[in-house]
Parts: sequence; structure tokens; C-alpha cells
Amino acid sequence: MGTSLSSKKRFHHYDVTVGTGDLKGSGTDSHVYIALHDINENRSIDIELNYVLQNNFKRGSTDHFRISSGVTSLADLKFIEIWRDTTGLFDDWFCEIITVVDLRTKKKFVFPVHRWIQPHKVIHLQQYDMALPQDDEKADQRREELESRKQTYQLAHIENIDIPRIKNFPSDEAFSDDYKWDIRSIALKVGIAAKIRQFTTEKFKSLDDVEGLYNPPLLPKPLAVHNWRCDKEFGYNRMNGCNPSHIRICTQIPDSFAVNEEALKPILEGMTIKETIERKRLFIINFEFLRDLPCQDGEQICAPKALFFVNTDKYVVPVAIQLFPDPADDNPVFYPTDPEYTWLLAKMYFCNADVCIHQAGSHFGMTHIVMESAAIATHHCLSPSHPIFRLLAPHFLFIIAINNKGLDLLMGKGSVSDTLMVTGTAGVNEIINRIWKNWSLDRQGSFLKDLRDRGVDDPEVLPNYHYRDDALLFHSAIQKYVRTIVEYFYDSPGKIEGDHELQEWGRVLSGSKSKTGEITVKMKGVPNDGNFRTTEDISEVVTNFIFICSVTHAAVNFGMYDQYAFPPSYPGWLHGDPPSSKDPVSEEEVFSRLPSKRDIVQWMTLSKVLSERGTQPLGDFEVQYIYHPVGLQALEKFRKDLEKAGEIIDERNRTRETPYTYLHPREVPNSISI
Repeated sequence: MGTSLSSKKRFHHYDVTVGTGDLKGSGTDSHVYIALHDINENRSIDIELNYVLQNNFKRGSTDHFRISSGVTSLADLKFIEIWRDTTGLFDDWFCEIITVVDLRTKKKFVFPVHRWIQPHKVIHLQQYDMALPQDDEKADQRREELESRKQTYQLAHIENIDIPRIKNFPSDEAFSDDYKWDIRSIALKVGIAAKIRQFTTEKFKSLDDVEGLYNPPLLPKPLAVHNWRCDKEFGYNRMNGCNPSHIRICTQIPDSFAVNEEALKPILEGMTIKETIERKRLFIINFEFLRDLPCQDGEQICAPKALFFVNTDKYVVPVAIQLFPDPADDNPVFYPTDPEYTWLLAKMYFCNADVCIHQAGSHFGMTHIVMESAAIATHHCLSPSHPIFRLLAPHFLFIIAINNKGLDLLMGKGSVSDTLMVTGTAGVNEIINRIWKNWSLDRQGSFLKDLRDRGVDDPEVLPNYHYRDDALLFHSAIQKYVRTIVEYFYDSPGKIEGDHELQEWGRVLSGSKSKTGEITVKMKGVPNDGNFRTTEDISEVVTNFIFICSVTHAAVNFGMYDQYAFPPSYPGWLHGDPPSSKDPVSEEEVFSRLPSKRDIVQWMTLSKVLSERGTQPLGDFEVQYIYHPVGLQALEKFRKDLEKAGEIIDERNRTRETPYTYLHPREVPNSISI
């Protein structure tokens, strides 16, 4: 039994501050004890942290204690011991951090915890709790703790999706404040506002009919209402809408794209196709991989291709659309010179395919699910004391929870995918699998390499690509932050080779050398098939993960209301067959293809909910994991770089024809939380 604070009359040498976590059930009624160890291997007596008549260690609380070491003196602290018993009705305890101030020297010693403290089990914590496994003096404790985590964080294949997810949801990952994250409640609130705007008829007949649905401030008119018919807006949205990473430079027209040189020449300002390619003014989006995608019964989705041209005014405009992969008489190439509503309908069917790829692939698949698998691998392989774990933890903080809470609502049987998207759940899963089959961390998962691969990294070649220009500021800041910490801890190649936790992490991420029956992520593009050799290897993976969890997700998520909430611009479902000829169609026929008003109200509600910001901006962490001086210096520089990025973006937006606001530092969260 320890020495109670209330029963001893000694000189108080230390102030101890204990932070209890904000997880469910994290507060405790048990007795908590501490012992201090100094650099000369001296140890204090066992000390109970308790003030009588005070409710210590409540969930989310910070408690302060003044203690005596119980010995003549201690030098600077090296580590502490912390433990508890099983007293009280609620004895579980999640401790977030302990700080100790020596009142004689005024020195402060910080011991991050971020762990559940098990009963009658002494936990040894080094200052900053940030060390490579080969440098950890408590290797046995670390190994035992990691073995327990391996049982909690396991990968499994769920819902016919090839990217593995969590096998059993860990209670530790639950949101601390459910009311903030209750998607159904938020949707109900917004949906009620929308429903009072519904009309008695079920189908739209005109633009005025659609605009009548909006009800500010809960349902304001989205940006897409304005100029949605014009080609300039169509091209702009391929670069700066919510699916901005598919446009690429065209170096050769695909054989299956039956464009006509004579039909294109006046649209290309008199240039030939060859000339536009040579001058790097022709771009393409190719969605042929949607061919034969399973959809709702009796429905189909196009697998289109589209050409885009940078005109003399520096606008990117569409110049040709083919809705299905194979040329045929009933699959013509549509041009801006075709009848107005025929061309408009071709663009709408292209956008329908774009919506499905965006929601299934760019959003659900390649941010939410890919990063869930990366988070599970990180928890499975890296100790909470590992520098890479502490670097990544703020960016993985909510991903498993939001996926557990929200993806069934969005992707499960009878979900939004089944009722509001032409693909249905089966099609959503198939899109994810088809993209994942060719997705690679060192290409699509690497922002800089993806830009270069698509030939869109030069602002002189592709102007007004605001997503690229603003995201580059974030990437530079993240990269410098990560490199500073990685290079400090891995100051020699031997430390990388000798870090068995790091190498295991690489193996599980890449799927190389899988054990019999073992489920791994099987992520392509992990350096050297998961065998980390250099600080550049490590920094690249960590930078990519942080960038995807913050910047990529913000770009594909927060623009949804502006596009989705105006269905003619970005429809999840179009009724009837796509146009198979250039025959003129009427405005009424165009609007008759839209879903019912009831379904569109749900679509608007969903996009409003998913566009909400619920967490703190990048660098302002919900939970602080890094307290090492080198890490704190890197974090301070990171925050200053982001502040500077915000100033640059503000200045850019003052002169942009359409301000791009989705990637401002005050808008980009640390993690995927919605």
C-alpha cells in the first residue's frame, strides 16, 4: 500500500499533474499510485495520488497533487512508475499524461501515457515516452503491451471489399461525445428543414422547381446552382470540385475514343488534335474501368471518356464526351456544337459516373477504408511509445470510429448507396475493388508523384488548378514536419534496420512475406516491399498517410454540398437510358431524368451532413501525443508553415474568379472524422 498524501507531514518536493482521458469509461474510483526514479537510479517511496473529499481522476479531468519523494533527495527524473488497484465501482482508468515539476529546480518532466492502466500492473514510463524499441530500457513491458494490442487490432475482409478493415471494433476507439457524431440526428435536423420545401409532385420539370427546395441557412443554395450549364464550370469542377484527381494530360487519343478531327477543329480554336497535344493544351478523363459495373436492377452506369481543352482565356473546357467505351452508331461522341440539351444530357451522364467514382473510390475507398487499414496496421505493429506511432496517432484518431459508425449507414444494405446511387452497394464495393487493384501508395497515394504521373504539376500547362496549388503548401509543411522527427530518431541506417517494430509495420502494410492465414493490408507501393532502408522511405510513407487523412479527405469531402446539393450538376442517379444519338431533347426531358424530390431531399441532406466540419484544424491536435523537445520544435514550425499557407491562400482567393475554400488551414482537420 502506498503513502497517502493526506497522512504525511513532509516537505513537498514535487507538483504532479495527471490528465485523465476523455474516452468512455476512462475515469476511475480506484486508488492510484506513483513512484519516481532519477538518473542516478534512486527511487522515491510509493505515493498514493489522492486528496480526501475530492473526486479525483474523473473522465476528461486534470488533477493536481503536491507530493514528497519520501527520500532525502532525487536528481533529475528519468522515469516514473504508475499503477492502480480495483477499489470502487468504476475502476477502469485511461491516463493521458502525467507531468512532474521539481519544486527545488523548477524543472518539468513530461510523461505522456495514452494507455489504459490495468489493475495491480506497474507501468514504467520514460520521459516523453518516445523511443525506438532497441532504445527502450523497458523492452519486456513494451513487448507484452504490443502483444496485447495485436489481439485488439486485427485486420479482416468485410462486405466483399478487398481492402481489409477492423475485425472487431475496439471500445477504445469509440467517440468521446456521441452527440457530436450522431449522423442520423444531424441528418434528421437538416432533413426536416429540407422536407418543408418539398412540392406535392414527385418529379422536377424546370430549374425553378429545383431551386425551390433550398431553405437557408440549413440548406443554402449551393455553388453549383450558378452557371451549372456552362462548359467553363464543367471543366472547373473536374479540377476543383470534390473529385479533382482524375484529369490528366492527353498525349494520345485512345483508339476507342472515336473523336472526329473536323468536328473538333473549330472547338480547338482552329488547331489540330496533334497541335493541341504538342502544345500541352489537351487533357483527358477516362472512366472506362466502369465497364460492365453491377448496378441496381435494370439500371446502368456509363463508362465515359472526355477531352478537355485549355482555351486562350486559360479556361479548361470540355470538347468531347463518349459515354461508353466502344465506338458504335448508338454510342456517338458528343460535342459542344451538338443541340444544347443533348450536350447537356451527355455532361450529366458523365457527371453521374463521376459521382459514383467520387463517392465510392475517391471518398469511401481511398481515404476512409485505406486509412482505416493503415491505422490498424499501425496499432498492430508499433508500440504507443514508437516515434512513428506518436507522429501518426493524431491523424488516425477518429478513422476507425467514424467508419464503424457511419459506413454502414452510407454503404450497407438498404443504405444511401442502395437508395440514392445508381450503382447500389454492390457497385460501390466493385468500384472500390477495381480502383484498389491498381492503386499504389507511391503513385496515386503520393500527392507529388500523382501530379507528375498525370502531367498536371505545371501551372503553366494546367492553369486554375486551385486544388493542386493550395495542396502543395500543405504537402511541403507536412513533409518538413515529418522529416525533422524521422531524421532525428533514425540518425543512422543501423537504427532503421534494427527497428523490428518498423520492419514489421512495413511487412503488414505491404503484405510481403505473409504468414499462413494472416490478413495483411497488401498495399502496393510501400518502399522496397515494406523493407524500410532509409529515412526517405519512412518519411514518404508517413507524409502520404498524414496528407491523405487531412488534405486529401478535406478536398474530396468538404465540397460535396456545393456540388451534390444541386442534382442536375452532380446526379447520383439518372433515370432512363443515356442519349444514343444527337437528336435534340427538351429541357423538360432533361429534368425528367432526375430522381424524385423525396430522393433528392435525402441526397441534399446527406451532402450537407458529410460537408460538416467537426474537429480541430490541422496541427491543433485533439490529443497531443508528442512532447519530445525535437517534436515540439518541429510542431511549432509546422504550425507556422500552415499559418503562412493560410495567408497565401487568402491572397490567392482575393483574385480568383471562384475562391477555393476547401483547403484553407482553418478548414482542414487533422483526421478523417466525418
